[in-house]
Amino acid sequence: MKVLIATDGSPAARAAVLTARHLPWPDGTQVRGIVAVDGFDATPRLRRALSGTYDAIAAQARRSLAARWPDVEVVTQTGAAANTILREARRYGADVIVIGWRGHGALRRLLMGSVSREVVEGARRAVLVVQRPMRRARRLVVGVDGSPNARRAVDLAGRLAGGTINVRVVRVVEPRTVPTAGRLPASIRTAVLRELATLNQETVRRARRDVDGIARRLARSGTAARGEVRTGTPLVGLLDAVDGAKAHLLVVGARATSGVKRALLGSVAVGALNRCRVPVLVVH
Repeated sequence: MKVLIATDGSPAARAAVLTARHLPWPDGTQVRGIVAVDGFDATPRLRRALSGTYDAIAAQARRSLAARWPDVEVVTQTGAAANTILREARRYGADVIVIGWRGHGALRRLLMGSVSREVVEGARRAVLVVQRPMRRARRLVVGVDGSPNARRAVDLAGRLAGGTINVRVVRVVEPRTVPTAGRLPASIRTAVLRELATLNQETVRRARRDVDGIARRLARSGTAARGEVRTGTPLVGLLDAVDGAKAHLLVVGARATSGVKRALLGSVAVGALNRCRVPVLVVH
């Protein structure tokens, strides 16, 4: 596995570097750091001053990462931050990009920073978004919904976990409802609601078979795993599962929109990035 870790020296970026050091990457994982330098017009004197600043940021990241990867290289590249990170990820062949998250405003609005958002949306593989540093990763929650990217999320979680982590595979089923049922005649309403209850029960049973099957597959590869089905709003259910499991990491699949050149995040992935208390790994 190849991992690219982006930093700009901010607290969120330092949290990303620290978190990357403590994740259970597979044996043989190769790591590279990058400091993206905005290539705006500046006087030679200002460029020299900024060059020294960026060199110091790169050196700091190198020292931190060398505690685990002694031969790690941290490069400095010039260009718009998100594009520079994505370009280096493609060149390096990164399986995962690690990047910090920044909130905005005095009221700490839960908005993902523009660079983080652009990287997550434009990446071809997986992106780990970190807001707060994580020094251990013993419990993972993987959100699944039957999509191809969710299956890739499970596969990546299995590669991370090995025999050292407990994985909870969570599927949140949103019950079907009939908002206008109260206006129907009593006899029809009873039949409709009965049929709806049957459909919802069958959906939950299928979801249960799905998560149990995934958990068994992970277990066969040596990862301790269990399935869990919740009902309710997908994002709320997934965040509740993270809290209930006291998870250290949430793994979700990004939903791609057909006909659009770049992958757009689904509402659950966006909500998780903005609201989850632990780092979120978004898998394309």
